[in-house]
Amino acid sequence: MDRGSERDAAPGREADSGAAGRIPLAVVVVDRDGMVSHWSSGARRLFGASREDAVGHAAADLLPVSGALPEDLYGAPTPDTYAQYDGLGPDLEASLGGHTAYATAGRARLVPHGALAGDERLDVLWWAYPLVGPGPSRLLVLAADATRLREERGYDDETAERISPGFARHTELPASDELERRLPEILPNMGPGLSGRIVSQVLELGYPVLEFSQSDRVPVTPYWGVPRRPGRRRTEPVVPQRRRPVAAVIPEGAEQDLEYAAVRERLEFLNEVSSGIGTSLDLGETIREVTSAAVPRFADFAGTHLRAAVLAGEGFPDGPPDATTVMFRVWVEHNDEPGRWDDTVPVGEAFAFPEHTPFYTCMSTGEPVLVPRVTEELSERISGEFEKRDLRPLIGGRSLLIVPLKARNVVLGFMVLMRRPDRPAFDDMDRTTGAELAARAGLVLDNARMYTYQENVADTLQDSMLPQVTPRMAGCDIATRYLPGTRLGRIGGDWFDTIKLPGSRTALVVGDVMGHGLNSAAMMGQLRTAVQTMATMETPPAQLLRNLDDLARRLGDNYLATCLYAVYDPIRGELHLANAGHIPPVLVRAEDGSSELLELPTGAPIGVGGVPFEATRVEVAPGDRLVLCTDGLVEVRGCDIGEGLAALCESAAHPAASMDAACDTIIRALNTHGGRKDDVALLMARLNGIPDDHVAEWRLDPDPREVRRARRLVRDRLLRWGLPQAVETAELLVSEVVTNAVRHAGSEPVGLRVVRTDALLFEVTDDEPALPAMLGAGPGDETGRGLRVVSRLAREWGASATGHRKTVWFEQAVAVQVPYIR
Repeated sequence: MDRGSERDAAPGREADSGAAGRIPLAVVVVDRDGMVSHWSSGARRLFGASREDAVGHAAADLLPVSGALPEDLYGAPTPDTYAQYDGLGPDLEASLGGHTAYATAGRARLVPHGALAGDERLDVLWWAYPLVGPGPSRLLVLAADATRLREERGYDDETAERISPGFARHTELPASDELERRLPEILPNMGPGLSGRIVSQVLELGYPVLEFSQSDRVPVTPYWGVPRRPGRRRTEPVVPQRRRPVAAVIPEGAEQDLEYAAVRERLEFLNEVSSGIGTSLDLGETIREVTSAAVPRFADFAGTHLRAAVLAGEGFPDGPPDATTVMFRVWVEHNDEPGRWDDTVPVGEAFAFPEHTPFYTCMSTGEPVLVPRVTEELSERISGEFEKRDLRPLIGGRSLLIVPLKARNVVLGFMVLMRRPDRPAFDDMDRTTGAELAARAGLVLDNARMYTYQENVADTLQDSMLPQVTPRMAGCDIATRYLPGTRLGRIGGDWFDTIKLPGSRTALVVGDVMGHGLNSAAMMGQLRTAVQTMATMETPPAQLLRNLDDLARRLGDNYLATCLYAVYDPIRGELHLANAGHIPPVLVRAEDGSSELLELPTGAPIGVGGVPFEATRVEVAPGDRLVLCTDGLVEVRGCDIGEGLAALCESAAHPAASMDAACDTIIRALNTHGGRKDDVALLMARLNGIPDDHVAEWRLDPDPREVRRARRLVRDRLLRWGLPQAVETAELLVSEVVTNAVRHAGSEPVGLRVVRTDALLFEVTDDEPALPAMLGAGPGDETGRGLRVVSRLAREWGASATGHRKTVWFEQAVAVQVPYIR
């Protein structure tokens, strides 16, 4: 607030006194609804909003203290309102949000109320006090102009000063009675009761203070390595021209001691490097941070080389490197003219360093190598070790320091540092500093390497457990999407699957194991395998979930999962579904484009036990689409899952050019929340059906003479379908399977069905439940070769039993005839 404001000045002094130790403050009170209830004239001058524009409006839109305002009550501010850059004290997201009662302070850049685009932001210091007790008041906010404060202190640009707001706790505030008396004058409409309560809480939490720290930056290189003169006598302390607070006791005469300044600057440099590297676990970003940290303050050139195993995120390298170890030049940083190093030392190059070079010495011994000046002889020798590389113009006359990048006493790589001839050469102190820099960088790189390795392992494990879904099944088209979660490791228990069943049917499965990590992924693999096994045995959906529930309880008490299992029969145009605690699927009707959530008996999750599972049949038409997904797609923390399901229905009904495009539309519509951490599995099936004229069925008597009739029926049907090239093989295979059926069948008729899709499916059903076995027939045996012929000529074959009947089926590929011109 302005210094001339009498109403807003600090109590006990005249507002225009300008006495040291006092700064003008703006005062604001925020109520429990997040609205401004009191707004001082100083707040109007600082923030640019009048009392009429502020009182009754959301505090988050006017004040730079979002962290002190719980977002669940007040809402998040707009991105352009302010940008915090110097928050202090405890985490603001946790403080004052209704969880704790600590005062907080901070510093922010603020766009004044009514400012135009491009106007300069205000530099605001703020303090926030939580208000407890009766009444609507919840927060007291004090603010000051940091820009004006800095100008009044009169520091020039060469002086680095930090201004931080804080609190003087457990200290008596002078003139507290006067503050209690003056507060109603500063904030109109405030009674003495509220004023006294606010002042008492301010005294308890600490009155606002400012902390100043100032340092004169010393250039790194010119003052490093200056020895202390022998016999130097200590002088009397030098009184600085300006009073400045210090955070530690400084020895007498230290500020005039160049060696002390050099050591201090080295420590500050290493501290800055340590805080500037390792901000990300991404290996490439970490490499760039490590290399760039040395230029230009410590060196004019820095090049980082890493072993291939480290760069690939593989396991920890074995043993020390040797002449055969391949090193990758992963990043180069320099302050020479652009492009000077690009052709000679390109980034991404891989090679083994020759033995008679200082680079090999560093990586083989694991110790720094210092060359104060690269002589002409040495530059020629180094350049001669690299074919077709004239390094002499680049390294001649420069100071060279090579430091190893190590972790757990294993060399991961090394960093080449060089200074131009016009800078002081590296010395022993530089070698120590460079080694410390490399040691810290090596630990950061190893952390990034381990994270990359673990991420690769997780991805490999996840990919190995997810199926390779065939895009076309009998009578339906399939499209899938899988998005790993954003949690560390990204291993989850979500899965989907499509299983080919007898009778041209397809099983569609989606499931979600509760939890994350390797245990969840392992359980997912077990459950997926069990579902595949039971599905191929034609286990009905409800019974399959019951068996899966029993299996999960045998595996462990903590094994819980949800699962949705559906069987699509394209000939009957029917879905047979059962649900175990999973979110319902969406069915999009082709006739009118409408979408609906299928109402299924929910059931309990797999692993609960003692809950029955029910199955439901749903009739579908050709062209309908079935959408199954896990809850990670529709469930977002803080939002109702009903909203996500409604959005799923809406996006699933959106027309799309292809199945893949339809999946992408759903993902884009529902994957907009940045807070999604769970995995997402999405499976979409377009239920095309199989036309009636592509299916032929016959009933045969259990008589060996019916085998000839079966061959004739199949031949006539294939010729009618225009498939003469498939007749000969089909007749042979049908003859073998029907012969076995009529030989072992009882009194009931034998069923023969042929289905035409992208292949020919043949099914032979009889009333003998025992599954056939492939036998080994000798040269003199007259039987036992039928199934061997089927397995050799058919694309696929199998057998399944249901009740007291069994079905033997096989598929025959249909050769595509390509017309040609003679």
